[in-house]
Amino acid sequence: MTVSRSIREHLPAPLARTAGAVRRRLRGLRFSYAQLPAFPPVATTRTRMLVGPTNSAGQGYAWAQAARTLPDVDAVSFALHRKGQFRFATDYGVPLAWFGQPRWQRAQEQYVGSYTHVLVESLRPLLGARGYPDASADIAALRTAGVEVGLLFHGSDIRLPSRHAKRERWSPFTPGDDLTERLEKQALRHAELVESLGLPVFVSTVDLLDDVPDAQWLPVAVDPAPWQRAARPLFSAERPVVVHVPSNAKLKGTDTIDAVLTGLHERGSIEYRRVTGVQHSGMPAVVGDADLVVDQLRIGLYGVAATEALAAGRIVVSYVGDGVRQKVRTLTGREVPIVEADPDTLGDVVTGLIADRDAAAERAAAGPGYVAELHDGRRSAHALTSWLSSKETL
Repeated sequence: MTVSRSIREHLPAPLARTAGAVRRRLRGLRFSYAQLPAFPPVATTRTRMLVGPTNSAGQGYAWAQAARTLPDVDAVSFALHRKGQFRFATDYGVPLAWFGQPRWQRAQEQYVGSYTHVLVESLRPLLGARGYPDASADIAALRTAGVEVGLLFHGSDIRLPSRHAKRERWSPFTPGDDLTERLEKQALRHAELVESLGLPVFVSTVDLLDDVPDAQWLPVAVDPAPWQRAARPLFSAERPVVVHVPSNAKLKGTDTIDAVLTGLHERGSIEYRRVTGVQHSGMPAVVGDADLVVDQLRIGLYGVAATEALAAGRIVVSYVGDGVRQKVRTLTGREVPIVEADPDTLGDVVTGLIADRDAAAERAAAGPGYVAELHDGRRSAHALTSWLSSKETL
Protein backbone atom coordinates (compact mmCIF):
# COMPACT_ATOMS: atom_id res chain seq x y z
CA MET A 1 0.00 0.00 0.00
CA THR A 2 1.40 3.42 -0.93
CA VAL A 3 1.63 6.24 1.60
CA SER A 4 -0.76 8.42 -0.42
CA ARG A 5 -3.39 5.68 -0.46
CA SER A 6 -2.95 5.14 3.27
CA ILE A 7 -3.54 8.84 3.89
CA ARG A 8 -6.62 8.94 1.65
CA GLU A 9 -8.17 6.05 3.53
CA HIS A 10 -8.18 8.16 6.70
CA LEU A 11 -9.70 11.25 5.05
CA PRO A 12 -13.43 12.03 5.06
CA ALA A 13 -15.08 10.61 1.95
CA PRO A 14 -15.52 13.96 0.09
CA LEU A 15 -11.87 14.88 0.65
CA ALA A 16 -10.71 11.41 -0.33
CA ARG A 17 -12.61 11.65 -3.63
CA THR A 18 -11.13 15.08 -4.31
CA ALA A 19 -7.63 13.87 -3.51
CA GLY A 20 -8.07 10.89 -5.83
CA ALA A 21 -9.31 13.12 -8.65
CA VAL A 22 -6.35 15.48 -8.23
CA ARG A 23 -3.95 12.56 -8.26
CA ARG A 24 -5.46 11.15 -11.46
CA ARG A 25 -5.34 14.61 -13.07
CA LEU A 26 -1.67 15.04 -12.19
CA ARG A 27 -0.90 11.58 -13.54
CA GLY A 28 -2.71 12.47 -16.78
CA LEU A 29 -0.69 15.69 -17.08
CA ARG A 30 2.53 13.75 -16.58
CA PHE A 31 1.65 11.44 -19.48
CA SER A 32 0.40 14.37 -21.56
CA TYR A 33 3.87 15.92 -21.67
CA ALA A 34 5.99 12.76 -21.57
CA GLN A 35 7.46 11.38 -24.76
CA LEU A 36 5.25 8.71 -26.32
CA PRO A 37 6.66 5.19 -26.46
CA ALA A 38 8.18 4.53 -29.87
CA PHE A 39 6.21 2.94 -32.70
CA PRO A 40 8.03 0.89 -35.36
CA PRO A 41 8.18 2.46 -38.83
CA VAL A 42 5.30 1.48 -41.11
CA ALA A 43 6.55 -0.45 -44.12
CA THR A 44 5.65 0.40 -47.71
CA THR A 45 4.79 -3.16 -48.68
CA ARG A 46 1.48 -3.87 -50.37
CA THR A 47 0.29 -5.91 -47.39
CA ARG A 48 1.00 -4.93 -43.79
CA MET A 49 -0.13 -7.06 -40.85
CA LEU A 50 -0.24 -6.22 -37.15
CA VAL A 51 -0.94 -8.84 -34.47
CA GLY A 52 -1.63 -8.23 -30.76
CA PRO A 53 -2.13 -7.47 -27.94
CA THR A 54 -1.35 -10.60 -25.87
CA ASN A 55 1.69 -12.11 -27.63
CA SER A 56 0.89 -15.31 -25.73
CA ALA A 57 4.05 -17.44 -25.34
CA GLY A 58 5.73 -15.09 -27.83
CA GLN A 59 3.53 -16.34 -30.65
CA GLY A 60 2.38 -12.94 -31.89
CA TYR A 61 6.00 -12.08 -32.58
CA ALA A 62 6.68 -15.51 -34.12
CA TRP A 63 3.70 -15.24 -36.48
CA ALA A 64 4.70 -11.72 -37.50
CA GLN A 65 8.15 -13.03 -38.37
CA ALA A 66 6.59 -15.88 -40.34
CA ALA A 67 4.34 -13.49 -42.28
CA ARG A 68 7.37 -11.41 -43.29
CA THR A 69 8.65 -14.34 -45.34
CA LEU A 70 5.69 -13.95 -47.73
CA PRO A 71 6.12 -11.84 -50.89
CA ASP A 72 5.40 -8.12 -50.43
CA VAL A 73 4.24 -8.60 -46.82
CA ASP A 74 5.51 -6.88 -43.69
CA ALA A 75 4.25 -7.57 -40.18
CA VAL A 76 4.72 -6.38 -36.61
CA SER A 77 3.60 -7.65 -33.23
CA PHE A 78 2.28 -5.56 -30.35
CA ALA A 79 2.06 -6.53 -26.70
CA LEU A 80 0.65 -4.98 -23.56
CA HIS A 81 3.24 -5.29 -20.78
CA ARG A 82 1.92 -6.12 -17.33
CA LYS A 83 3.98 -6.21 -14.16
CA GLY A 84 4.94 -9.70 -13.06
CA GLN A 85 4.42 -11.28 -16.47
CA PHE A 86 7.24 -12.92 -18.39
CA ARG A 87 8.46 -10.86 -21.32
CA PHE A 88 8.65 -12.44 -24.73
CA ALA A 89 10.20 -10.82 -27.78
CA THR A 90 7.88 -8.39 -29.55
CA ASP A 91 8.19 -5.57 -32.08
CA TYR A 92 6.70 -2.96 -29.77
CA GLY A 93 4.67 -2.70 -26.61
CA VAL A 94 3.54 -0.43 -23.81
CA PRO A 95 3.14 -0.77 -20.06
CA LEU A 96 -0.36 -0.80 -18.62
CA ALA A 97 0.00 2.82 -17.43
CA TRP A 98 0.33 4.07 -21.01
CA PHE A 99 -2.41 1.75 -22.28
CA GLY A 100 -4.95 3.85 -20.38
CA GLN A 101 -3.74 7.25 -21.62
CA PRO A 102 -5.88 9.03 -24.24
CA ARG A 103 -2.85 10.56 -25.99
CA TRP A 104 -1.27 7.16 -26.52
CA GLN A 105 -4.63 5.66 -27.51
CA ARG A 106 -5.05 8.24 -30.28
CA ALA A 107 -1.52 7.56 -31.51
CA GLN A 108 -2.09 3.80 -31.36
CA GLU A 109 -5.34 4.01 -33.33
CA GLN A 110 -3.68 6.11 -36.02
CA TYR A 111 -0.69 3.76 -36.17
CA VAL A 112 -2.71 0.53 -36.27
CA GLY A 113 -4.92 2.08 -38.95
CA SER A 114 -1.84 2.25 -41.19
CA TYR A 115 -1.92 -1.55 -41.51
CA THR A 116 -3.97 -3.42 -44.07
CA HIS A 117 -4.62 -6.45 -41.84
CA VAL A 118 -4.92 -6.74 -38.05
CA LEU A 119 -5.03 -10.04 -36.19
CA VAL A 120 -6.70 -9.51 -32.78
CA GLU A 121 -5.59 -12.00 -30.13
CA SER A 122 -8.10 -13.36 -27.61
CA LEU A 123 -10.61 -10.56 -28.35
CA ARG A 124 -8.63 -8.28 -26.01
CA PRO A 125 -8.75 -4.49 -26.57
CA LEU A 126 -5.97 -3.42 -28.88
CA LEU A 127 -6.32 0.36 -28.99
CA GLY A 128 -6.13 1.07 -25.27
CA ALA A 129 -8.01 0.64 -22.00
CA ARG A 130 -11.24 2.57 -22.59
CA GLY A 131 -13.56 0.63 -20.32
CA TYR A 132 -14.67 -1.93 -22.91
CA PRO A 133 -14.71 -5.61 -21.84
CA ASP A 134 -13.47 -6.85 -25.22
CA ALA A 135 -12.18 -5.71 -28.60
CA SER A 136 -15.58 -5.19 -30.27
CA ALA A 137 -15.32 -1.40 -30.32
CA ASP A 138 -11.74 -1.51 -31.58
CA ILE A 139 -12.70 -3.95 -34.31
CA ALA A 140 -15.57 -1.71 -35.42
CA ALA A 141 -13.22 1.28 -35.63
CA LEU A 142 -10.66 -0.66 -37.65
CA ARG A 143 -13.24 -2.03 -40.07
CA THR A 144 -14.66 1.46 -40.58
CA ALA A 145 -11.13 2.55 -41.48
CA GLY A 146 -10.98 -0.18 -44.13
CA VAL A 147 -8.71 -2.56 -42.24
CA GLU A 148 -9.18 -6.32 -42.69
CA VAL A 149 -9.58 -7.88 -39.23
CA GLY A 150 -9.07 -11.47 -38.17
CA LEU A 151 -9.52 -13.14 -34.78
CA LEU A 152 -6.99 -15.39 -33.12
CA PHE A 153 -7.46 -17.65 -30.09
CA HIS A 154 -4.84 -19.50 -28.05
CA GLY A 155 -6.77 -21.80 -25.71
CA SER A 156 -8.68 -20.85 -22.57
CA ASP A 157 -9.90 -17.71 -24.33
CA ILE A 158 -12.29 -19.80 -26.48
CA ARG A 159 -12.21 -23.38 -25.10
CA LEU A 160 -15.58 -24.15 -23.47
CA PRO A 161 -14.92 -26.00 -20.19
CA SER A 162 -18.27 -27.81 -20.12
CA ARG A 163 -17.67 -29.18 -23.62
CA HIS A 164 -14.11 -30.14 -22.74
CA ALA A 165 -15.26 -31.97 -19.60
CA LYS A 166 -17.67 -34.09 -21.65
CA ARG A 167 -14.99 -34.89 -24.23
CA GLU A 168 -11.93 -35.51 -22.07
CA ARG A 169 -11.79 -38.02 -19.21
CA TRP A 170 -8.94 -36.14 -17.53
CA SER A 171 -10.37 -32.65 -18.00
CA PRO A 172 -9.41 -30.23 -15.19
CA PHE A 173 -12.77 -28.46 -15.46
CA THR A 174 -15.43 -29.22 -12.84
CA PRO A 175 -18.80 -27.49 -12.27
CA GLY A 176 -18.71 -24.98 -9.43
CA ASP A 177 -14.95 -24.50 -9.59
CA ASP A 178 -14.06 -20.78 -9.71
CA LEU A 179 -11.65 -21.10 -12.64
CA THR A 180 -14.07 -23.31 -14.55
CA GLU A 181 -16.97 -20.89 -14.07
CA ARG A 182 -14.88 -17.88 -15.09
CA LEU A 183 -13.55 -19.56 -18.22
CA GLU A 184 -17.02 -20.88 -19.10
CA LYS A 185 -18.47 -17.36 -19.09
CA GLN A 186 -15.56 -16.00 -21.10
CA ALA A 187 -15.73 -18.75 -23.72
CA LEU A 188 -19.49 -18.34 -24.14
CA ARG A 189 -19.15 -14.57 -24.51
CA HIS A 190 -16.34 -14.94 -27.04
CA ALA A 191 -18.23 -17.59 -29.01
CA GLU A 192 -21.20 -15.21 -29.32
CA LEU A 193 -18.89 -12.45 -30.56
CA VAL A 194 -17.24 -14.77 -33.07
CA GLU A 195 -20.64 -15.59 -34.52
CA SER A 196 -21.89 -11.99 -34.57
CA LEU A 197 -18.69 -10.50 -36.03
CA GLY A 198 -18.42 -12.99 -38.87
CA LEU A 199 -14.66 -12.51 -39.21
CA PRO A 200 -11.97 -15.02 -40.19
CA VAL A 201 -10.85 -17.00 -37.14
CA PHE A 202 -7.52 -18.70 -36.44
CA VAL A 203 -6.67 -21.06 -33.57
CA SER A 204 -3.17 -22.00 -32.44
CA THR A 205 -3.85 -25.63 -31.47
CA VAL A 206 -5.97 -28.19 -33.31
CA ASP A 207 -8.06 -29.15 -30.27
CA LEU A 208 -9.71 -25.71 -30.50
CA LEU A 209 -11.29 -26.72 -33.80
CA ASP A 210 -13.87 -28.49 -31.63
CA ASP A 211 -14.84 -25.12 -30.17
CA VAL A 212 -14.59 -23.11 -33.42
CA PRO A 213 -15.24 -25.60 -36.24
CA ASP A 214 -14.96 -22.97 -38.98
CA ALA A 215 -11.59 -21.73 -37.74
CA GLN A 216 -8.27 -22.31 -39.48
CA TRP A 217 -5.31 -23.85 -37.68
CA LEU A 218 -2.43 -21.39 -37.37
CA PRO A 219 0.38 -23.64 -36.07
CA VAL A 220 2.55 -22.33 -33.27
CA ALA A 221 5.96 -21.30 -34.57
CA VAL A 222 9.36 -21.63 -32.91
CA ASP A 223 12.95 -20.99 -33.94
CA PRO A 224 14.57 -24.43 -33.54
CA ALA A 225 18.16 -23.12 -33.49
CA PRO A 226 18.53 -22.01 -29.82
CA TRP A 227 16.83 -25.17 -28.59
CA GLN A 228 19.10 -27.41 -30.61
CA ARG A 229 22.29 -25.51 -29.68
CA ALA A 230 21.58 -25.91 -25.95
CA ALA A 231 20.75 -29.62 -26.07
CA ARG A 232 23.24 -32.12 -24.65
CA PRO A 233 23.26 -35.78 -25.80
CA LEU A 234 20.39 -37.79 -24.37
CA PHE A 235 21.04 -39.90 -21.27
CA SER A 236 24.52 -38.43 -20.81
CA ALA A 237 23.93 -37.41 -17.17
CA GLU A 238 24.44 -39.69 -14.17
CA ARG A 239 20.68 -40.17 -13.84
CA PRO A 240 17.97 -39.42 -16.41
CA VAL A 241 16.81 -35.82 -15.91
CA VAL A 242 13.04 -35.24 -16.10
CA VAL A 243 11.76 -31.67 -16.30
CA HIS A 244 8.28 -30.23 -15.79
CA VAL A 245 7.44 -26.54 -16.18
CA PRO A 246 4.07 -25.81 -14.48
CA SER A 247 3.07 -22.67 -16.38
CA ASN A 248 -0.51 -23.37 -15.30
CA ALA A 249 -0.45 -26.02 -12.59
CA LYS A 250 -4.20 -26.74 -12.54
CA LEU A 251 -4.56 -27.12 -16.29
CA LYS A 252 -1.36 -29.12 -16.64
CA GLY A 253 -2.10 -31.54 -13.83
CA THR A 254 1.04 -30.57 -11.95
CA ASP A 255 -0.16 -32.12 -8.69
CA THR A 256 -0.18 -35.60 -10.27
CA ILE A 257 3.04 -34.99 -12.19
CA ASP A 258 4.78 -33.86 -8.99
CA ALA A 259 3.59 -36.88 -7.03
CA VAL A 260 4.65 -39.44 -9.64
CA LEU A 261 7.99 -37.89 -10.55
CA THR A 262 8.93 -37.09 -6.96
CA GLY A 263 8.37 -40.75 -6.12
CA LEU A 264 10.67 -41.86 -8.95
CA HIS A 265 13.23 -39.27 -7.86
CA GLU A 266 13.22 -40.49 -4.26
CA ARG A 267 13.74 -44.06 -5.47
CA GLY A 268 16.81 -42.94 -7.41
CA SER A 269 15.33 -43.72 -10.83
CA ILE A 270 15.44 -40.14 -12.14
CA GLU A 271 16.47 -36.62 -11.24
CA TYR A 272 13.25 -34.61 -11.20
CA ARG A 273 13.35 -30.85 -11.79
CA ARG A 274 10.22 -28.78 -11.34
CA VAL A 275 11.14 -25.50 -13.03
CA THR A 276 9.55 -22.15 -12.18
CA GLY A 277 10.55 -18.50 -12.50
CA VAL A 278 12.86 -18.89 -15.49
CA GLN A 279 12.53 -16.29 -18.24
CA HIS A 280 11.87 -17.63 -21.73
CA SER A 281 15.38 -16.71 -22.84
CA GLY A 282 16.75 -19.14 -20.25
CA MET A 283 14.49 -22.05 -21.15
CA PRO A 284 16.61 -23.57 -23.96
CA ALA A 285 19.34 -24.32 -21.40
CA VAL A 286 16.81 -25.81 -18.97
CA VAL A 287 15.17 -28.00 -21.61
CA GLY A 288 18.46 -28.87 -23.26
CA ASP A 289 19.79 -30.30 -20.00
CA ALA A 290 16.80 -32.66 -19.69
CA ASP A 291 16.31 -36.13 -21.11
CA LEU A 292 12.53 -36.19 -20.70
CA VAL A 293 10.10 -33.27 -20.58
CA VAL A 294 6.67 -33.94 -19.09
CA ASP A 295 4.31 -31.27 -20.38
CA GLN A 296 0.73 -31.86 -19.17
CA LEU A 297 -1.78 -34.59 -18.31
CA ARG A 298 -5.19 -32.89 -18.43
CA ILE A 299 -6.03 -30.89 -21.55
CA GLY A 300 -5.41 -33.14 -24.56
CA LEU A 301 -3.23 -31.06 -26.88
CA TYR A 302 0.30 -29.92 -27.52
CA GLY A 303 1.39 -26.30 -27.62
CA VAL A 304 4.46 -24.08 -27.54
CA ALA A 305 6.30 -25.69 -24.62
CA ALA A 306 6.01 -29.19 -26.04
CA THR A 307 7.00 -27.95 -29.50
CA GLU A 308 10.13 -26.31 -28.11
CA ALA A 309 11.11 -29.51 -26.32
CA LEU A 310 10.58 -31.49 -29.53
CA ALA A 311 12.82 -29.00 -31.36
CA ALA A 312 15.52 -29.70 -28.77
CA GLY A 313 15.32 -33.41 -29.49
CA ARG A 314 14.01 -34.25 -26.02
CA ILE A 315 11.68 -37.13 -25.18
CA VAL A 316 8.37 -35.33 -24.66
CA VAL A 317 5.69 -37.01 -22.55
CA SER A 318 2.19 -35.57 -22.47
CA TYR A 319 -1.53 -36.27 -22.75
CA VAL A 320 -2.18 -35.40 -26.40
CA GLY A 321 -5.25 -37.54 -26.89
CA ASP A 322 -6.53 -39.61 -29.82
CA GLY A 323 -8.67 -36.78 -31.17
CA VAL A 324 -5.77 -34.35 -31.55
CA ARG A 325 -3.50 -37.02 -32.99
CA GLN A 326 -6.13 -37.88 -35.60
CA LYS A 327 -6.69 -34.21 -36.50
CA VAL A 328 -2.96 -33.65 -37.00
CA ARG A 329 -2.75 -36.83 -39.06
CA THR A 330 -5.65 -35.65 -41.25
CA LEU A 331 -4.33 -32.11 -41.67
CA THR A 332 -0.66 -32.93 -42.22
CA GLY A 333 -0.15 -36.65 -42.74
CA ARG A 334 2.27 -36.64 -39.79
CA GLU A 335 2.25 -38.52 -36.50
CA VAL A 336 2.74 -36.42 -33.38
CA PRO A 337 6.06 -37.69 -31.91
CA ILE A 338 5.02 -37.12 -28.29
CA VAL A 339 4.87 -40.12 -25.96
CA GLU A 340 1.32 -40.48 -24.65
CA ALA A 341 0.67 -40.55 -20.90
CA ASP A 342 -2.17 -39.76 -18.53
CA PRO A 343 -2.53 -39.55 -14.73
CA ASP A 344 -2.91 -43.33 -14.49
CA THR A 345 0.01 -44.25 -16.74
CA LEU A 346 2.68 -41.57 -16.23
CA GLY A 347 4.82 -43.61 -13.83
CA ASP A 348 4.85 -46.69 -16.05
CA VAL A 349 5.51 -44.61 -19.17
CA VAL A 350 8.53 -42.82 -17.68
CA THR A 351 9.89 -46.04 -16.22
CA GLY A 352 9.50 -47.80 -19.57
CA LEU A 353 11.29 -45.02 -21.45
CA ILE A 354 14.22 -45.17 -19.07
CA ALA A 355 14.38 -48.97 -19.34
CA ASP A 356 14.49 -48.94 -23.16
CA ARG A 357 16.68 -45.95 -23.89
CA ASP A 358 17.35 -46.83 -27.51
CA ALA A 359 13.64 -46.82 -28.32
CA ALA A 360 13.18 -43.61 -26.31
CA ALA A 361 16.01 -41.89 -28.16
CA GLU A 362 14.51 -42.97 -31.48
CA ARG A 363 11.23 -41.31 -30.50
CA ALA A 364 13.08 -38.14 -29.51
CA ALA A 365 14.96 -38.08 -32.81
CA ALA A 366 11.67 -37.60 -34.67
CA GLY A 367 11.00 -34.32 -32.86
CA PRO A 368 13.31 -31.88 -34.70
CA GLY A 369 12.10 -33.03 -38.13
CA TYR A 370 8.47 -32.72 -37.05
CA VAL A 371 9.06 -29.17 -35.84
CA ALA A 372 10.99 -28.26 -38.99
CA GLU A 373 8.06 -29.38 -41.15
CA LEU A 374 5.12 -28.02 -39.15
CA HIS A 375 6.32 -25.45 -36.63
CA ASP A 376 9.31 -23.45 -37.91
CA GLY A 377 6.99 -20.72 -39.26
CA ARG A 378 6.65 -21.80 -42.88
CA ARG A 379 3.36 -23.60 -42.37
CA SER A 380 2.13 -20.70 -40.23
CA ALA A 381 2.91 -18.26 -43.05
CA HIS A 382 1.05 -20.51 -45.46
CA ALA A 383 -1.99 -20.54 -43.15
CA LEU A 384 -2.08 -16.72 -43.27
CA THR A 385 -1.66 -16.43 -47.03
CA SER A 386 -5.32 -16.59 -48.07
CA TRP A 387 -6.41 -14.04 -45.46
CA LEU A 388 -3.55 -11.66 -46.26
CA SER A 389 -4.60 -11.78 -49.92
CA SER A 390 -8.22 -11.01 -49.05
CA LYS A 391 -8.33 -7.42 -50.35
CA GLU A 392 -6.75 -5.05 -52.78
CA THR A 393 -4.27 -3.18 -50.62
CA LEU A 394 -2.54 0.14 -51.11
